[in-house]
Amino acid sequence: MPTSHKNYKHALFFIIGVIATIAYRGIVVLNHYDPIWVETAWYVGTLGFAWYFWHRFQIENRRNKLISKLNLLEKTQQGQILNQEDKTALVGILKSLNASLAKWNYIIIFVSSFLAVAYAIYFDLK
Repeated sequence: MPTSHKNYKHALFFIIGVIATIAYRGIVVLNHYDPIWVETAWYVGTLGFAWYFWHRFQIENRRNKLISKLNLLEKTQQGQILNQEDKTALVGILKSLNASLAKWNYIIIFVSSFLAVAYAIYFDLK
C-alpha cells in the first residue's frame, strides 16, 4: 500500500475518532437543547468509536501476529541475532508505533472529557 494512501487512511480514522469524541462529550451540552441533537450525537459518537476502535484493533492485531510469528519478543529477550526479516519487521512495528496518531486521540478524549465534566458540574450546581 503506498505511503500516501496509508497516511490518508490514518488521518481519516484520526478524524473519525475526534468527531466521535466531540459528539459524545457534546451530549452534555446538547441536553439543554432539542433531544434530536442528543440522539444524533449519540449515534455519531457510538458509530464513530466503533469504527475507530475496530481500526485500532486491526492495527494492534497485525503487530501482535507479526511479533508472535517471528518470535521477536523471545529473540530479543534472549539476545539472539535478528535476521533481515526480523529487523525489517521490528523497524516496521517501531515506525508504526512512532507515527501513530492514536496518542492524539487519547489526549483529545482526556481534554474533552474533563471539559464535559466541568461543564456538567457547573450546570448541575447552578
